Amino acid sequence: MNTFCWILASGFMMSFIAFVGGLTLLLRKETFEKLILPLVALAAGSLIGGALFHMIPAALGSRFLSSIGVMSWLAAGFVTFFALEQFLHHHHCHRATAACKKPLGYLILVGDGLHNFLGGLAIGGTFLVDIRLGIATWLAAAAHEIPQELGDFAALVHSGMAKRRALLLNFISALTFPLGGIVAYAVSSQINTDFLIAYAAGNFLYIGASDLVPEVNKARTAKENIVHFFAFLAGLVLLFLIRLILE
Repeated sequence: MNTFCWILASGFMMSFIAFVGGLTLLLRKETFEKLILPLVALAAGSLIGGALFHMIPAALGSRFLSSIGVMSWLAAGFVTFFALEQFLHHHHCHRATAACKKPLGYLILVGDGLHNFLGGLAIGGTFLVDIRLGIATWLAAAAHEIPQELGDFAALVHSGMAKRRALLLNFISALTFPLGGIVAYAVSSQINTDFLIAYAAGNFLYIGASDLVPEVNKARTAKENIVHFFAFLAGLVLLFLIRLILE
């Protein structure tokens, strides 16, 4: 299978993860609440492990990037997602009224669509450098997408959307992921895309450390803290083992 097929297939596989939100309809609320934070901790470890064990070493090994260039693109990836949250996620309405809930649902979709496009662009760039790197990066991103899509679907339903409509629109917003991968492939014939590896690493570090870790630090009991710590550690170890296997 050639590189374009890998990018396209992985992009659509990531998009179909959007349907995982439907699982919230099958789970009791108590069960969902018990599962979501350990999954978030696992995703945090996977994202940070993907950045540390796969993307940053690969970017530093590029013939087209200096070490300062790698760190600059790493910072750019971090700052991009910080800005995305500042200008999209923080515009949520804090009054629990129907008038505020409906715009909130569409804001989630816009933010998620942009997030997925940038993710597809970055992960598409990793496939262009090395298929094995692309697979490892995709696995780390997928670990993050599962709890995020569960949360997004729940938020869309809470905003007043019908469940089927929420699933459909969430999937449509996820289709920007393969679009980003296709754009990365298209521009690769004109410019070197190695910088996208460092850019993706910055994305992963921001989401893992700034978004997800603070969420799992809100545990109320020592038992929950221990579970979250080991789930986070499992994500790190998983990506480290994948690095060893793929070498």
